[in-house]
Amino acid sequence: MQILISCAKTMGYVDCTLPYTSQPAFADRAAETVGHLSAMSAEELRDALHTTSKIAAENVLRYRHFFDECNRSVPAIMAYNGIVFKQISADTLDAASLEYAQKHLFITSFLYGLLRPFDEIRAYRLEGNVRLPNEDGPTRFEYWQPLLTDMLIDAVKADDGVLVNLASSEMKRLFDWKRVCKEVKVVTPEFKVMQQGQWRTVVIYTKMCRGQMTRFMLKRQPAVPDELNLFEADIEGVAAVMELK
Repeated sequence: MQILISCAKTMGYVDCTLPYTSQPAFADRAAETVGHLSAMSAEELRDALHTTSKIAAENVLRYRHFFDECNRSVPAIMAYNGIVFKQISADTLDAASLEYAQKHLFITSFLYGLLRPFDEIRAYRLEGNVRLPNEDGPTRFEYWQPLLTDMLIDAVKADDGVLVNLASSEMKRLFDWKRVCKEVKVVTPEFKVMQQGQWRTVVIYTKMCRGQMTRFMLKRQPAVPDELNLFEADIEGVAAVMELK
């Protein structure tokens, strides 16, 4: 099985020993995009990212110094520190689980397209609706869709033909999702928690469960989708259930 998760907006660094590192499949395209972003002013970047002036200013500096030698590259599994990645807790995985991750886990990225966990990347901030090289250019969704669809389908077919989709619904727009679902078997776990006597979808708990299930899969290395039913969420004080769609 191949696993798909989303990148996180926040980036940091987790110290994790890996057997080797790799390069992103679309590193050249990422570099071209950085060239466009580095030419933008703080105000332009703020408006494009729909963020604060402070975050825009931070990312102007990121892009203008993106290729500086002192700007450290970090494997993707260690570079994001959103909720999903905190639950994966890559620094506590054993070597076999990390090796499995490199072969079975994909991380979406608006800058890099699709990443494997050991792919070395640099800190960035980008959104799917940003148009480049100018306001008449394609969004990141439109830019990546024809490139990533084939890459994902080919990888899933080369495995066992099953994709476990643990990414946010937004990330479907990076692919021709109808074609993905037509050509491979897509399993999308949905997580609900008990609140006020009803099962509800709560974003923060969904993200936690996605990260925990990813970790579960990396450690267990399931052979068939039915094994996912053995997953149990570990959220203190919250009862959670999973449905496979």
